[in-house]
Amino acid sequence: MVADLGAVEALVFDMFGTVVDWRTSVASGVEPFLDEYLSEADPHEFADLWRAEYQPSMERVRSGSRPFVRLDVLHRENLETVIERFGVDPRAISDDVLEEVNLCWHRLDPWPDAVAGLARLKQRHIIAPLSNANVRLALDVAKRAGLPWDAILGAEVAAAYKPDPAAYLRTAEILGLDPEQVMMVAAHNSDLAAAARVGLRTAFVRRPTEHGPGQTVDLVPEGPWDVVAEDFEDLADQLTR
Repeated sequence: MVADLGAVEALVFDMFGTVVDWRTSVASGVEPFLDEYLSEADPHEFADLWRAEYQPSMERVRSGSRPFVRLDVLHRENLETVIERFGVDPRAISDDVLEEVNLCWHRLDPWPDAVAGLARLKQRHIIAPLSNANVRLALDVAKRAGLPWDAILGAEVAAAYKPDPAAYLRTAEILGLDPEQVMMVAAHNSDLAAAARVGLRTAFVRRPTEHGPGQTVDLVPEGPWDVVAEDFEDLADQLTR
């Protein structure tokens, strides 16, 4: 193990994009809905538009302009926003149908290296998600994908969305650890920067196709992260030397 990381006891993971391939999974999940209600919509475009509402909707919570609500609630609201952009009134679609579509975010497939890499990392570390997902969403994804978490932590545990410092610090507190004993693992430089500012250690894992083949963001590490890895297997190699 890298000498100056010997104090790290827990690895906490961004989920969307770092552990699971949300774009491909959501595009596949919405296809039957689009075929029936929005036949002109491309599934990947729809997934991208839905995801584009993610940060703005959480920012309204972070700014205090609305109380904290679970990500499932935000995803449902954002789904209706995207449907309207295609010229369809979401009120014309039954709640049951919309709720089923919203569950696409509970059925995300892991990256090919994720399960095996996590199993190796679990041998020496506590592993858990530190995600903006709510607990039930993270639990459903884990059960379906076979993610071997030691604990399931969701944003409602801290009642805060990353990059709010409370999201990171409350997670460390719940695990009974100091911030420097926790390593944030993410494919997003902004997530790692926020974690580092409050004392967590950091690991950047490359996910160059999270946003599709034309991805232009987070292709390279942009900060002095403690570890840079090609995937979870590489991360396990580096942390278990």
